[in-house]
Amino acid sequence: MTYDFNQAVNYSIPNLNGGDGTVFAKVIPGETGSVMFAVIPPGSSIGAHTHESDMDFNFIVSGTGVAVCDGEEELLSPGVCHFCPKGSRHSIRNTGDTDMQIYIAVVRK
Repeated sequence: MTYDFNQAVNYSIPNLNGGDGTVFAKVIPGETGSVMFAVIPPGSSIGAHTHESDMDFNFIVSGTGVAVCDGEEELLSPGVCHFCPKGSRHSIRNTGDTDMQIYIAVVRK
């Protein structure tokens, strides 16, 4: 199976989950989850939220930032994958001066 982000719908999401700024995303929904390509501009963030019924994997393509998962801070940079397990709470903030680009896989079990 392939996912063509060139065909995905573009979203501009201000204050995503109570975060700062606007997150831009291309989303491909599926039966057991979704795949996304997200761009978080400098100073913007995805606010803290709990993954009640799913888990997600966040692979950093470019930019730098911080994830806070269950109170633990994790540094994010290209090549790093942040994992948020089912039942955990996390947020992601771009702390750099360039866009943070992330591929995200949300998986429902």
